[in-house]
Amino acid sequence: MRREGNLIGRICTFDNLLWASRRAALGKRSRPDVARFQVDLEGNLLSLRDELRSGGYTPGPHRMFAIRDPKPRTISAAPFRDRVAHHAICRHVAPVLERGLIPDCFANRAGLGTHSALNRCTHLARRCAFALKCDVSRYFPSVDRALLKAQLARVIKCGPTLDLLARIIDQAAESDNAPPYFAGDDLFAPHGRARGIPIGNLTSQHFGNSYLSGFDHWITQELRAPGYLRFVDDFILFSDDRRWLARALPLVRERLAALRLELHPRKCRIVPARCGVEFLGWRIFPDHRLLRRATGVRFQRRLRALVAGAAAGEIPRVQVQASVLSWIGHLRHGDTYGLRTALLERAAFAWSASRPGAPA
Repeated sequence: MRREGNLIGRICTFDNLLWASRRAALGKRSRPDVARFQVDLEGNLLSLRDELRSGGYTPGPHRMFAIRDPKPRTISAAPFRDRVAHHAICRHVAPVLERGLIPDCFANRAGLGTHSALNRCTHLARRCAFALKCDVSRYFPSVDRALLKAQLARVIKCGPTLDLLARIIDQAAESDNAPPYFAGDDLFAPHGRARGIPIGNLTSQHFGNSYLSGFDHWITQELRAPGYLRFVDDFILFSDDRRWLARALPLVRERLAALRLELHPRKCRIVPARCGVEFLGWRIFPDHRLLRRATGVRFQRRLRALVAGAAAGEIPRVQVQASVLSWIGHLRHGDTYGLRTALLERAAFAWSASRPGAPA
């Protein structure tokens, strides 16, 4: 693959930064930090442009908060100024990284995404008898920064852009989990390697795709899996031969270890496709899809919180309506008629009950 040069000149144009500020502000214009930036938009963009051009740009501190969706995660929210820089960078860096991705990598890609991944999984479940479902353990906190920078340097030859990306990578807080040991490590080796990229940054989404792109090519071209797809750190190998998948599993572990990654010990298993493959909150069968119960329960909890917020005047009712309609649209991609009907009935009841003056 040819290396791309002179990216920094494209990143640092005023038009690109203006476009990036509009993208970063979508749906967030009422937030105080966004409003402050917009008050002197031209001056802030010119200042950011000069810092990016000169190499003096320094990312600000992230705001950290925890979510459970469904497992606990620590999200890093960058300041709005940095989010503008991320959009400006990714507009020109993402297409370069995209060239190295296989068609069956579905996350954070235009024209693909969750529903395309579900369709592909259904197709492979119909074609193959068995599936090896795998999940990388603590993927984003485990990404080795030195290996990531080396991968970026193999496709980008613009020095200032590589320096800028390295500054963004190194600014994030390192993983606080005890680092694992891999083959060839001495006693102190893992502690000398910086790990982790922030969940929540736009740049991290593209870095996360690219970090495993070589692994994807190995699976499809050298291991020659009859079927394969990946969504961020979740991936599935398909085959008609269960024993082939059993032999492939230790090879997959070994290949990931070269990237200093580990498979989740409890989330890697071989299942018959006819029994359903759990993927992206669904259970995928050859002839139908069912929503995982935990996924539905999470949304119902969220719906109750939204309705309560609307009743208290804290959340606009139009936001509740948009959330319900979005979720209904997602459910239409599976066999969920009964669930959709029940959900709409509950939403309508909760909506009417929350109205001022509603009968008790």
